Amino acid sequence: MLEAVELHQYYGGSHILRGVSVSAAPGRVTVLLGRNGVGKTSLLKSLMGLVPIRSGRVTLAGADISRATPYQRARAGIGYVPQGREIFARLTVEENLRMGLAGKPGRTPVPESLYELFPVLRQMLGRRGGDLSGGQQQQLAIARALAASPSLLILDEPTEGIQPSIIKDIGRVIRRLADEGLDGHPVAVLLCEQYFDFAAELADDYLVLERGSVIARGDHRDMQSAHVRGLVAI
Repeated sequence: MLEAVELHQYYGGSHILRGVSVSAAPGRVTVLLGRNGVGKTSLLKSLMGLVPIRSGRVTLAGADISRATPYQRARAGIGYVPQGREIFARLTVEENLRMGLAGKPGRTPVPESLYELFPVLRQMLGRRGGDLSGGQQQQLAIARALAASPSLLILDEPTEGIQPSIIKDIGRVIRRLADEGLDGHPVAVLLCEQYFDFAAELADDYLVLERGSVIARGDHRDMQSAHVRGLVAI
């Protein structure tokens, strides 16, 4: 589904991403690990087109999207949940969800399956996003990204500042999306995460960044080793 090859990205004179390659396939959760400041969020923003790459190639379902705009990538099938959630605080829950449908015809309904994944949202449709708890806002941010039925879901630190019970709920949703999707079609998931145990429970594949370069990659069978945990320990 997603294939990024030899990405190089700069902020001013700083070389942030150094030849990073990553892929994500339908039905699998690929976990991106690393300490703070190693380039994880920069990589996700590069995949979404929010920051330009200097060189390298990004393809989605075989189509080259390396120079596509963020909205073109969203319409091509990428759903993005940024770090910090970035919901619209003054809009209602329903209005936030409808923002996820901006690329669809005006009368497109919010998928009922979103309320099955996140029942609390149905109860709070008329409440403003800024009045929700942190965990509820994260569920709203994920649901907004899913509203357009993406084939690839990118999540940046979805457990940050979230209570344990909702972390478990989010984990179950991510696994279900990878296995079944919203409509029976498995989704490719790229998950950036610092909470190692959460990542290890979900991961089918993983890669570890350090100073903008991939220093380790493999499948879930390797993740429980002390070596991998040590690479991402703060």
